[in-house]
Amino acid sequence: MTATGIDFGTTNSVAAQWNGGEFAEVLEIGSQGLDANWRRPGFERLYPSVVGTSSLRAGTLFGWEAKLRSERAVEACKRMLREEPLVTIGGERFAATTAAAAVFRSMALAAQDEAATDIDEAVITVPANATGAARFRTREAARAAGITMRTLLNEPTSAAIAYAHYLEKEGEFLVFDWGGGTMDATLLLHDDGFFDEKASRGVNRLGGLEIDERLRRMVLDRAPAQRPWTDSEKRQFRLDIERGKILLSQQESVNVITPDGVPVEIGQHEFSYEIQDLITRALEPVEECLAQARIEPDDLSAVLMIGGSSQIPAVRAAVAEALDRELVSVDAFDPMTVVAEGAAICAAAMAGELNSIIRVVNTHALGTVTTEPDGKRQFSTLIPRNLRLPQQRVKSYEPNRDNVSKLTVEVWEGAPDRPVDHPDNVKLTELELRYTEPCKDRNEGVFDLEFTYSKEGLLSVKATLQRTGEPVLNGEVKVFGDGAVEPEVRKELERLLALAPATRPTPKPTHPQQPSSRPARSAGPTEPLVVDGSNLAWNGRPPRHKGGQPSFAALQAAVTALRFKHPQRDIHVVVDASLRHQVSAEERPLVEQAIADGHVVQPPAGTEGRGDALVISIAEEVGGVIVSNDNFAPFQKDNPWLLTKGRVMGATQSHGIWVFTARTPNPAPGAVRR
Repeated sequence: MTATGIDFGTTNSVAAQWNGGEFAEVLEIGSQGLDANWRRPGFERLYPSVVGTSSLRAGTLFGWEAKLRSERAVEACKRMLREEPLVTIGGERFAATTAAAAVFRSMALAAQDEAATDIDEAVITVPANATGAARFRTREAARAAGITMRTLLNEPTSAAIAYAHYLEKEGEFLVFDWGGGTMDATLLLHDDGFFDEKASRGVNRLGGLEIDERLRRMVLDRAPAQRPWTDSEKRQFRLDIERGKILLSQQESVNVITPDGVPVEIGQHEFSYEIQDLITRALEPVEECLAQARIEPDDLSAVLMIGGSSQIPAVRAAVAEALDRELVSVDAFDPMTVVAEGAAICAAAMAGELNSIIRVVNTHALGTVTTEPDGKRQFSTLIPRNLRLPQQRVKSYEPNRDNVSKLTVEVWEGAPDRPVDHPDNVKLTELELRYTEPCKDRNEGVFDLEFTYSKEGLLSVKATLQRTGEPVLNGEVKVFGDGAVEPEVRKELERLLALAPATRPTPKPTHPQQPSSRPARSAGPTEPLVVDGSNLAWNGRPPRHKGGQPSFAALQAAVTALRFKHPQRDIHVVVDASLRHQVSAEERPLVEQAIADGHVVQPPAGTEGRGDALVISIAEEVGGVIVSNDNFAPFQKDNPWLLTKGRVMGATQSHGIWVFTARTPNPAPGAVRR
């Protein structure tokens, strides 16, 4: 079997396989679902951890298709594995573990179809500070998807493995891992192929999702909603916010358009200021990590920044300043894929193809809760935090009363120095301890409680009666909270994968308009659409001699509506070179930015026929349909296909609603009709 590593991420997942030579190859799967707005270098190697449904497409959607085409989607199911809430997909309720299993399964199927490879077993990564419940559910999700888990590997350790392997570096590595859902800081020692986690601290629920919310708040503070937004509009706005955040790591400012069509410009500097408190919180685990290991920043051999949030310029600058040292350049490794690459290298080592040893530590204490005579409950630690795994610890306990035939043993994970009811403390499960005979005296019921914590972060609990040596409790902790065990997950997964439009209520239309009286189609044409942008920007506007101006916001609204109505089509947008000089001063930067980003094209200087000629040329080249109200009279003679039914679509705007209908241009004198 090919050694495979999977980085199961909050926002995106990545799969990589050992090539049998010297490096791990990242699989490009699911990238056909990307559209022009989201196509960025390296994004074809990311697989969004999203499950969704659409009234325009049959069945369940995954990856980029789910992220960009779903009317209703479940995102960040990895973060949900801590608590296992129920989620709604296609009008039905599923456990979060089932949604995670669906992501794993869809990645495996995509690998078969697009990369001609199998993912039957894998090393799977989790946040360094993932709870035992989250680790268990990750394993269950992979199992349900038909993937055998070789081991669970902490994400920072995985990144350090890849870095050390490719650059042949040794020493103390600090990994700053800030992705979509959590922030972890981990200190590792690498010595001659030996990886040892010395300390790890982190913050749950602090990641890209929280940063997105800050940007969303900034936009809405300047452009409050003018009306209730539909679910599809809210979803598109969330996507626009996320995309704007990504662009702010690469450019000085972005323009985000609200569902009301109001453009809001946000600068990189003001965005950095807005998230400074989040960055400060993210730095706290770094200080705790170094203090725990008693290491000074000058002793570090390298500081690795991984995860999307870690690439924000203000974040990199803050970490460099706090540690007073240079960070490892992004040119040395891809911060978005290095975790999966490290997992694949680990898988190769486990298969005997590489000579490396990996040891990890537990990031939370494990124990139980006892009740004092005064009724106060206290965390009783069996396995302290930051110990190398595997670990096995035993502690003695006695019933708090006589005549006991059974006891409830609570299994807890968290921070013993904090109150039991603190959010950092989590009750994983309750186990029942049964005595063969009732203990008349509580001293007869004294038992040794033994916790065994594996290197995969999985827990077994055993209780032995001291008086007789009889085991009264023994077994792996198989159920955390109300989580589903594997057979139930697999059964739910089959139900989820079988979803079809006929078995669920029809969702609202995906385009950001008022609901249409016509039923949505489940399939449609796939020819590309070539938008005559200047024509649509003038739609419904007074002529120039009467003081009218084209509206770029109206054009963007039209394109957004087209993308939602025709998600299966590529869309090309063409504008005249003069458009950016004709729009208002406020909109001019929007046009220039769209051209710079490649979302809109304009004809080169000196092009005969200007924008109209380019629209026709692109449509002829790709076999596309033109979206315009122009008759293109000067071009009909040389392009008689313009008069062919189905080659032109008209566009009308009424009270903010864009309607697109088939039209045939009126023939010009001398034109040939087919």
